[in-house]
Amino acid sequence: MVIKMNKFIDLSYEITQNTLTHPFDKPIKLIKDRFLENDKYNGYRLETGMHIGTHIDAPMHLTENKEFISEFSLEQFCGKGHLLDMRDVTTNQLKSKYEDTINEDNIVLLYTGHDQKWGTESYFRDYPLLENELCQFLIQKKVKMVGMDLPSPDIYPFEIHKSFFDANILIIENLANLSTLLHEKNFEIFAFPLNIKAEASLVRVVARIS
Repeated sequence: MVIKMNKFIDLSYEITQNTLTHPFDKPIKLIKDRFLENDKYNGYRLETGMHIGTHIDAPMHLTENKEFISEFSLEQFCGKGHLLDMRDVTTNQLKSKYEDTINEDNIVLLYTGHDQKWGTESYFRDYPLLENELCQFLIQKKVKMVGMDLPSPDIYPFEIHKSFFDANILIIENLANLSTLLHEKNFEIFAFPLNIKAEASLVRVVARIS
């Protein structure tokens, strides 16, 4: 009998004192303020907004919705994943390819290759935008989360954000290592946020390949 082991892939960026932030956000502060030799223990203090590194946006971020991210069901943050390779393809090609494979409550990840600019200033300035047609396709499919290797699916006035939020679809931004899933057909996504009363949360996103 052959036992197939699960494989876990980290899709999140490491948080460090040098992590670049969006121009709208204040720089991160991650400092060691307790030392074993003086304080009898080591300790670090983190001061950050909720949109640093890999994170999840909830509807409160850009709408009148009053629900904190901590109030969402845990089932919202895990489920069967699908990767859409968006490099050099049209929305119609994507819709045709995935029409019969994406189902309700799936978590869809969008791979654009923009992650190659992570760590540079241009990452936050020069990124591809999602087309409304693709957004509506995913809404019609009733997926529960959409993740991407981008700092945002859109720009002001953030209509793509709002369309997803109106459909109760959460958004994962700044995903890493999506290329590792290009040839994987069967995987689950786990993306649990902090249990925090806020409009968003830092998150460690993990793909489990079975």
